[in-house]
Amino acid sequence: MHAAFASTMRLATATALLSAALVGAQNQMVQVQVGAETSTPGGIFQFMPNNLTASNGSVITFTFSGIPGNHSVTQSTFAAPCTPFKGGFDSGWVEILANTSTLPTWQLTITSDQIPIWFYCKQKIPAPHCNAGMVGGINIKPGPNSLAAFVAAAQKAPLDMHEGGLVGLGASASALPAIDGGATLFMTDSATAGPQTAAGGSAAGAGTGAAPSGSGAPPPSSAGRLGFDPALLLTVVVGAMAGAAMVL
Repeated sequence: MHAAFASTMRLATATALLSAALVGAQNQMVQVQVGAETSTPGGIFQFMPNNLTASNGSVITFTFSGIPGNHSVTQSTFAAPCTPFKGGFDSGWVEILANTSTLPTWQLTITSDQIPIWFYCKQKIPAPHCNAGMVGGINIKPGPNSLAAFVAAAQKAPLDMHEGGLVGLGASASALPAIDGGATLFMTDSATAGPQTAAGGSAAGAGTGAAPSGSGAPPPSSAGRLGFDPALLLTVVVGAMAGAAMVL
């Protein structure tokens, strides 16, 4: 009887270890460079890598690494590569200054790995980054809607910079990008907007797809760097590095 009990316990332990290993393999931590290279001034207009595979529960960490630089991670569709997907996720513009010591990061959690997820950078200065090929895809399916076809379509697509939210189709975030005092986060709103602090990287509208809003007017110099209407600008400056939480 003792031998049978010991055998049962060994089997249970092995099953538990196998289950834990499978969960660990499924819930990946995927790293993506936004702006790609810290060694190239201003970075390059690419996501590296830009073709990702991630299962449900996996966390994709986007690191804004082009110094100085200004980029976004914005959900779009295969049919309109450079237009924000209505109800999609959007990091906002993350401006990285030359004196940035800690690179900003933003995390997405995969909520549906059965659908392809497309994204792009909506910055248009000095030229539209999306048209230059700064696009990517997650869980792309075999067939004509390939990454190469998406890149080719993006090169000719019109650029749209409307804001999105934190929750998108197939993936979501629980917080704005985590940045230090050497970087600035810019969002847009449908009303006149101004400076607003998001302590700890939290955001109004988290889990609703809504973008934060405020009141007042932004400095003209900030709007000039980004190339969009000052009346539609919301500036969020985060003074300390904060970790983005996972959405499960």
